[in-house]
Amino acid sequence: MRRGEVFPGSKTALVTGASKGIGRCYARQLAALGYNVLMVASGEEELLRSAEEVRQQSPRVWVRTWIKDLATPTAAEELFAYTEGEGIKVDVLVNNAGIFSFCDILSTPVERIERVIYLHDLTTTKTCRLYAEDMIGRGGGRILNMSSYSIWMPYPGLSLYSASKAYLKSFSVAFSKEVEERGVTVTAICPAGIATDLYGLSPRLQRFGLKTGILMSPESCARRALNGMFRGQRCKVPDWWFRLFIPICQCLGGAPMRWLRNYTMKFQK
Repeated sequence: MRRGEVFPGSKTALVTGASKGIGRCYARQLAALGYNVLMVASGEEELLRSAEEVRQQSPRVWVRTWIKDLATPTAAEELFAYTEGEGIKVDVLVNNAGIFSFCDILSTPVERIERVIYLHDLTTTKTCRLYAEDMIGRGGGRILNMSSYSIWMPYPGLSLYSASKAYLKSFSVAFSKEVEERGVTVTAICPAGIATDLYGLSPRLQRFGLKTGILMSPESCARRALNGMFRGQRCKVPDWWFRLFIPICQCLGGAPMRWLRNYTMKFQK
């Protein structure tokens, strides 16, 4: 039996940001492990198409969808109310939904600042609180939160994004210590670049990144993240060689930083 595998349909996973990229891979892999899957995202067409793909791949479990923008102050309560109203008991919660922002904070619209903080930090914190409490009442569960390798790269243009992801990592590690003795594991995954549309990279650049090892495939990221979650790891950085570069990222400054800033200014938006 594979790590995390359950009898088909006996447990349920909730995946946010599930319409594409890593989120869709989480849904596929959890369904293949026997979990019913509730896929949540804001884009209806992509979400419905992805859900149908998961159903065809794993016909022995149910796959449901809920269309919702989670970057709002009350999104977590609305999501929890929906699952409670539908009688869906969540055993695995994957907080994957995210917004990438590469822009100096002085040039970032206030609306984007609010949406990033709502989605990455407020909604995730509240869904963790709501679902962990419910999991404890049923004997336990697992939570996976998407942080980022950028927490070790607080570079110009990433002030908003890296800070919001740094909160997620710190929150997840501390929260895991609060609930692990009550049967709930909490894992923060901190991937580096992933070959998805999140960063606005063209398909050609994504293929180049995959060939050179600069980028990881979303399938590989999801597989490694779920493995870390089922092993009960509090924090995981996929791929050993990315872990080796963390001290270098933290020490980068002076002339290299000035060059990096001058070069990347044209990509800010």
